[in-house]
Amino acid sequence: MNKEWAKEKTEAVSYITNEGGPTLGYSDDSGVKIIFDGGFAFKDLNKDGKLDKYEDWRLPADVRAKDLASKMPIGQIAGLMLYSAHQAVPASGGFFPAAYNGKTYAESGAKPHDLSDEQIAFLTNDHLRHVLITSVESPEIAARWNNKVQALAEGIGLGIPVNNSSDPRHGSDASKEYNAGAGGAISMWPETLGLAAAFDPGLVQRFGEIAAKEYRALGIATALSPQIDIATDPRWSRFDGTFGEDSRLSADLARAYIDGFQTSAYGQPASDGWGQGSVNAMVKHWPGGGSGEGGRDAHFGYGKYAVYPGNNFEEHLVPFLEGAFQLKGGTEKASAIMPYYTISYNQDQANGENVGNSYNAHIIGDLLRNKYGYDGVVCTDWGITDDEGSDISRLFPGGRSWGVEQGYSVAERHYKALMAGVDQFGGNNDAAPVLEAYRIGVAKHGEAYMRRRFEQSAERLLKNIFRVGLFENPYCDTEETARIVGNAEFMTAGYEAQLKSLVLLKNKDHILPLQKMKTAYIPKRYRPAGTNWIGFPTAEFDGYPVNMELIQKYFNVTDDPEAADFAIVFITGADSGNGYSKADAEAGGNGYVPISLQYAPYTAEHAREQSIAGDERDVLNRSYKDKTIAATNGSDLEAVLKAKEAMNGKPVIVSLQLSKPTIVAEFEAEADAIVASFGVQDQAILDILTGEAEPSGLLPMQMPANMKTVEEQLEDVPHDMEVHVDSEGNAYDFAYGLNWSGVISDERTGRYGTRK
Repeated sequence: MNKEWAKEKTEAVSYITNEGGPTLGYSDDSGVKIIFDGGFAFKDLNKDGKLDKYEDWRLPADVRAKDLASKMPIGQIAGLMLYSAHQAVPASGGFFPAAYNGKTYAESGAKPHDLSDEQIAFLTNDHLRHVLITSVESPEIAARWNNKVQALAEGIGLGIPVNNSSDPRHGSDASKEYNAGAGGAISMWPETLGLAAAFDPGLVQRFGEIAAKEYRALGIATALSPQIDIATDPRWSRFDGTFGEDSRLSADLARAYIDGFQTSAYGQPASDGWGQGSVNAMVKHWPGGGSGEGGRDAHFGYGKYAVYPGNNFEEHLVPFLEGAFQLKGGTEKASAIMPYYTISYNQDQANGENVGNSYNAHIIGDLLRNKYGYDGVVCTDWGITDDEGSDISRLFPGGRSWGVEQGYSVAERHYKALMAGVDQFGGNNDAAPVLEAYRIGVAKHGEAYMRRRFEQSAERLLKNIFRVGLFENPYCDTEETARIVGNAEFMTAGYEAQLKSLVLLKNKDHILPLQKMKTAYIPKRYRPAGTNWIGFPTAEFDGYPVNMELIQKYFNVTDDPEAADFAIVFITGADSGNGYSKADAEAGGNGYVPISLQYAPYTAEHAREQSIAGDERDVLNRSYKDKTIAATNGSDLEAVLKAKEAMNGKPVIVSLQLSKPTIVAEFEAEADAIVASFGVQDQAILDILTGEAEPSGLLPMQMPANMKTVEEQLEDVPHDMEVHVDSEGNAYDFAYGLNWSGVISDERTGRYGTRK
């Protein structure tokens, strides 16, 4: 018989190459042996000396998943249904610090790629096989940690590998300099809203392809992205994680993003597009979380309700139905879906329940599963089954079990979500409540029914692990990791995308581009101490808002406005918080305050008298009418106005970093040029300002004229605001942007620009 395989060894991992088939990787310490059949090699993962269907890489993923699910004890299926809390590598910081041999990381002498006590426990005792990775010390450390995780999992029971995942990790470090030919820890791209500003599905697909290669080199096989909620309320704090407010643009970019991640670029891709280079995409958040009342976010109890005053629920499904579920690359659909925390208020047409979307049998079962035929994994957002915390204004501690906060135990919440059609529980390392949910189901429906229900979820979860080749080779080659992650080619692609994401809003008298090495005045930025979105304290800042060493490669810099040829003022969009004030509640108010998009103090005289949603348990009427809020960065407005006065008629250029729309009317007339950015390196902005690159980005959202139109727009409806018109007569509407010739009119604006 011809030998169709060859073996080699790297560190503690052995590799077998199958001619015309996948490369097998296995740990020398896991006890796994190799079985040969038909001249090919296979891993004997359950160590029974025979080739089981799930071990046979020649079979389709669904056949293998069904076979393995049938062999799994309920305890192991329960572990498969878990998705870990956030894990840092090493676990010396982050949200959940851990122990090493009973000691802190600093005291233990552990290596940064060693597994923590908690990680070993949830892998071995709870059979958890889905891990969310946050920060890593370096790409090589991430790869070595992955190899240790996989070796441990491979040696246990049925040898099911670990499916590591990540939230988006390709954001830019603004202060870093880009140099062609230089690499970095990972390629840097604009935020998702910046990708949208390029209005280019091809660019977004290229991002997905590069990011997938970097993810797999880090040992990551699932992306907890893209976020394809249409951001129909301009006040929403997660606006910048979306592709903007337009459903058609969001659908096209979602499709491109997922095709880039899921379609394998290497490693023997199958006819269906999957292969060892694929990364599963977990799309979020079904059925859309962008319509929170008053712009509030559902991570917090005060933002739990998504509302639909425009009866526009169906449009929020478009990026899923026409994007994530209609892929072109062969993988057909996004492999996983994450519902949002929100209660989609009064949208349950079957049962009339106002519960969080993962608990809602109509939204998950009737719509997603039955009407739209989605049979991939449904994973809850993180922490939805835990009891809520005592402080409504903080993210931690406490869970986000909206709608089932009372009257349900943790196990009963798991059971309710399972019966709604959910497969997996985000942020839960503990199998005990899943096993208790099983027992609840057995008591109600019998053991045969619940066994079938658990196997159904197991098959979905396992299919995603099989399709990306983890059963054959879950290991990383650390030398390859160093070569791939953040290499010069990928860094260049990311930087070019940053340039394409920048939007030139104003260019009075063609003041831009600026001549290099002229003298620039750069005002400092002030930020008072406060708290961030999560509730952690932030330090006071008083200093330059950009990398001054980098600035000096473009301009001479002076602190004297009289000596300057022009001023460049770096500001961010107005930030007034997230719509809730603990101080207001303690003073006898309902706690609800406006979310303002203007820099000056704002009084909500046009707000609703009566909120659409609310509950007697918390606050029934969540109106904030006539309350006043001030932006924490009101000093940004002062910086522009003071620069205008100090420059005495000389040009003032504003670099405006946006995470959502803002009211530019307060300063626009005082600026000669405005460039909007969405999370890029300082250098990209400077290359636009000096003409090293021509601006080509378009606004992926409307810029409101004032707060009156913000209050009067409907949370669930896009493109429904009066937009700002500047001193040059240009309207800052969706798909608006300038290049050096004037207002951009091209194929992109023709396809997406007429939306009203």
